[in-house]
Amino acid sequence: MSKDGERPEAADERLARANKPAEDSVRMHAQYRGKIETVLKCPVRDMRDFSIWYSPGVAAPCMAIHDDPELVYDYTWKWNTVAVVSDGSRVLGLGDIGPKAGLPVMEGKSLLYKYLGGVDSVPIMLDTKDPDEIIRTVLLMQPTFGGINLEDLSQPKCFRILETLRRQAEIPVWHDDQQGTATVTLAGLMNALKLTGRSIGDARIAFIGSGAANVACARLIFGRGADPGRCFVVDSRGILGRHREDIERRRHEFVEKWSLCGLTNEEGREGGIPEALRGADAVISLAAPGPGTILPEWISAMAPDPIVFACANPTPEIWPWEAKDAGAAIVATGRSDFPNQVNNSLCFPGIFRGALDVRARTITDEMCFAAADALCGSVKADADHILPSMEDWEVFPRVAAAVGRKAVEQGVARRDLSSQELHDTAYRMIHRSRELTGMMMRAGFIGEEEGQDA
Repeated sequence: MSKDGERPEAADERLARANKPAEDSVRMHAQYRGKIETVLKCPVRDMRDFSIWYSPGVAAPCMAIHDDPELVYDYTWKWNTVAVVSDGSRVLGLGDIGPKAGLPVMEGKSLLYKYLGGVDSVPIMLDTKDPDEIIRTVLLMQPTFGGINLEDLSQPKCFRILETLRRQAEIPVWHDDQQGTATVTLAGLMNALKLTGRSIGDARIAFIGSGAANVACARLIFGRGADPGRCFVVDSRGILGRHREDIERRRHEFVEKWSLCGLTNEEGREGGIPEALRGADAVISLAAPGPGTILPEWISAMAPDPIVFACANPTPEIWPWEAKDAGAAIVATGRSDFPNQVNNSLCFPGIFRGALDVRARTITDEMCFAAADALCGSVKADADHILPSMEDWEVFPRVAAAVGRKAVEQGVARRDLSSQELHDTAYRMIHRSRELTGMMMRAGFIGEEEGQDA
């Protein structure tokens, strides 16, 4: 028997199951040689159609757009297309693996946009890590796309890139590692707090990791009512606070981290992860992949019935069964093969669906709050279901409608659509994407058998 009372074979089986997605992924990526492709959406019956879709007929919509640039949304794919842009400098939990190695992730993002949001998407890997070049490149691409999804950019440059583009771009620019992760984390936390009888204003929360994702999580959670002074943020050198002279010396470089030093840790607590977790109601960890980053005894030292979000990818900081055995009431990870997946895939397809449908100029924190509320209300929460899953596809139209209406209310939308119009449009677009994929599988255009041409 193991020390947790289980047969060693049971623990081995759990680990084997947890490792299987990675083994399958290598094989399946080699089989399909990419996850997305370009297909036509207009008919081609004979040579006359070529003259409509290309020369000479195409000159007419070109000149119409020249006279009225807003018509680009009506005559081209811009209305429904997002670029997923990355330099590969911080991919998942893998670090700086470069633009080529990061491409499978961005292709996967495009797959999720299409299947879950009905949004067309193009992965674009940039062979530069210079933030000014990235900013300039994104601004230069604006005529082609209705929105930009920044992905897997290292900090601190990711903060400046996002904020600069949000100010300067005429289309919504979103950093999913920041805004997407923060939105779905907030939604999961709100339901977890409710289930354990806590209020967000009184909760003592430990944020483990101070990268782009957790900095954004803290900002959104504080914006929704959590008291920063009662909360702790931990980086690789310990708990943040006014005592952190190492950060103060580089405060112009790490602006967000130095701001958190002043906002959080009112009591001046020092130490590392175990000290931050002591007495905490909840831990939100987006730190080094584990297991072993967070130890069971540290969970046991938290407040009774603690909430544990161990969301590092590809492996959580502590295995869910270890956290449960240590006393956790609710455990969430970033993985789909465990209960309570806290993953930005739950929100970004719906958020961009709504933003694109009203032709939003930006995506605000209030739009993120609206998305979080829609996610919260889309599940009858219990300890193993604090959020809907990606299989609950009708969640995405609800998120789209909430986000689109909030954009209209805030005056950042070019089109005014009702909640029902937004929901119906999103439902139709997402249903079409799912049906199209199913039809291609049934017809054999997407092969399911090993060795079948993709």
